[in-house]
This record gives sequence, C-alpha cells and structure tokens, in this order.
Amino acid sequence: MKLPNNLLTLSCLLSLSMVSHAAQDITQTILTKSDNNCASYADTYHSNVNDINRNTAFSGNLKITTEKNECILSSNLIPNHDFNDGEYSFPNNVSAQAVEYRITSTPTFADQISELSLRQDNALLLNGVKVDLLAAGCFGIGNGRIGCNDINQAWRYDPMHAANGFRVDSHNAHSQPDGSYHYHGHPNALFDDTSVNAVIGFAADGFPILSSYFSRDNSTVRKATSSYRLKSGSRPNTQGQPGGIYDGTYRDDYEYVAGHGDLDECNGMMINGSYGYYVTDAYPYILTCFKGTPHESFNKRR
Repeated sequence: MKLPNNLLTLSCLLSLSMVSHAAQDITQTILTKSDNNCASYADTYHSNVNDINRNTAFSGNLKITTEKNECILSSNLIPNHDFNDGEYSFPNNVSAQAVEYRITSTPTFADQISELSLRQDNALLLNGVKVDLLAAGCFGIGNGRIGCNDINQAWRYDPMHAANGFRVDSHNAHSQPDGSYHYHGHPNALFDDTSVNAVIGFAADGFPILSSYFSRDNSTVRKATSSYRLKSGSRPNTQGQPGGIYDGTYRDDYEYVAGHGDLDECNGMMINGSYGYYVTDAYPYILTCFKGTPHESFNKRR
C-alpha cells in the first residue's frame, strides 16, 4: 500500500532520526584513529560493563558534539570496560554522573604552562572516563589519604605506587566520594600495540591524549618514554620530612631531565607536526602539566 506523501515524509524523518541517534557500542573497543581534531569524534557512544566486586551491571554513555570552535563532551563517567576488579573493593561505590566538558578544537600553546590542580579535572578519555591524577593525600597531613588540599604542600603521595594502598583496580582507577570513576594513571584500556599515534582522549586544554605507541613519518614503532626519573639518594629526614630513599612513594621523588626520554615536562611531544600527551608506563603516566590553556568547564564543582 502506498503511503500518503505526508506520512511517507514522516516515516523517512523518523528513520533518519533513529539512524542519526544510534549510539556506537564501544564496549572493550581498541582505538586506532589518529585525527587530533576533537570534532572528528563527534558521535554518541555507549557501553555495557560490570562492577566486578559489587556484581552490578552499568551502562556507559558519552556524547561528543561541536559548537563553533569547541567540542562538547557529555558523559556519565562509566567506562567501556569492567571495573572495581581489585583484591579490595573501592571504598566508595561507583555511580553514574552527569558531566559536561568543553574543549577548543584548535588548541595552541599558552605563553606558559599550567600545572595540574586539585580543583580541576585533567582530561576526558574517549570511553567517557575522566583523568584526575592528583591525590589529596600528603605526608604528615591527616591519615595521608585525604585532606591535603594545598597544591603547594610537599610530599604528595602517588596513587600508582602500590605500597601507598590507594586501592585502584586493574585500570589504575577508583571512585571519588561522590561515585565518580576516574583514572590516576595508565588506563590499561582503549589501545594496544596496533594503536600507533592513536588518539584516546583530550586534555582540558584541547590537546589530544595518545596511546603509548608512536612512529615518526612511518618509521619504527615504539613506546614513548617519560623524561622523569627518580632522584638519587634519600629524602630529607628532619622534622616534618618523610626520610627514606626516593622510591616513587611521592610525586616529589621524581625529577624532570630534558632529553632523558622522548617527552617534555608535561609528558607530550610533537609528532608529524602535531602536539599531544602520551600515556607512559612510568611516571607521570599521562600528563603533569598543560601546554595550552585548560577550559574552565574542567573546574570541579565541589
């Protein structure tokens, strides 16, 4: 039976609407795309995953849209992989959130770098999970796990140092008191050794975050290496100082040495004419400062 023109038009519009709003399933996806422009990733994404220790199912949702020269990243912060699979369950239960970040699609270097801040999220990966590298725990402040809100306080603990007991899962992540799942280090997700120069997320300043694997002008593929190293010798052991050898317990245990590895002081480099931050196996794992200007939408709400 032939539909009237008005019904045929409505039917076509509904079909187009369903196609345009169909979300891509990115559950356990490995990314290989190397386009550094955030607008290239505009789409709607979803995943179906499990909180292992709580035996609870979750759905991840991420939507990327564009507006003028900005990308808008809307997420519920649920990852595209199972989580909370460590020996010890998270102290805070993960829950779906509603966040919206904005980044420029044309990032440029600022006159000076911006250090990471406790008041600001660092990045959002393309599975909808935020990067929030700094812990609010320092030597001599409370129990060493929370309460260290002065960014200039020395001897801030590194959550990636296993002996510090920050109870992260196999993806180097855990949840904040409000239930926000976030990475403190290498996500162990989104890429493998086939992901050469692959974009896996975007920092607050709009520059991309890339996998560990890179190649210059189609040359040899290898992992990017950090230019940070452990300091030699021992920490000061006077009153108020932790003492002991520099072993990675604290962020202050590391020093930047230009040329020691591939990456600069922010854990990034120029590759084939474009700048990006690289995930590294060693400290600082993703980034330690911003080469551009972080967008205010990454400022924390609390």
